[in-house]
Amino acid sequence: MDITPPVAADRQLIHGYGDGGFRVSGVRYHGPIIVRPRQTTAWSVRDIARLCIDDLAPLRDGDEAIGVLLLGCGETGALIDPELRAEVRTWGVVIEAMGTGAACRTYNVLLGEDRDVAAALIPIA
Repeated sequence: MDITPPVAADRQLIHGYGDGGFRVSGVRYHGPIIVRPRQTTAWSVRDIARLCIDDLAPLRDGDEAIGVLLLGCGETGALIDPELRAEVRTWGVVIEAMGTGAACRTYNVLLGEDRDVAAALIPIA
């Protein structure tokens, strides 16, 4: 049974994760990435514990509106600094931090619902 949500052909759907990377819309990425509905790019963050506001600037400055940012923190979720969370909230964006696998699955569901979602993902080794 295929449980992949129906999405427009120009949307970036996460098809797989593991082995230090991701497969998004048929393209393999190694290392951390940012996935938006129409674009996937490399991301410099390798440790969620060191996340700072400048690391999220590409999401603030991007062309696509984002209402929800899913942070894929690796094997498990992480606590996000309340000040960082509050700063991102001033952009109109809510951060949800979780394990990378959960973030990938949640991203696909929200994308299928045509929500303004992005995912910043640290790979699982």
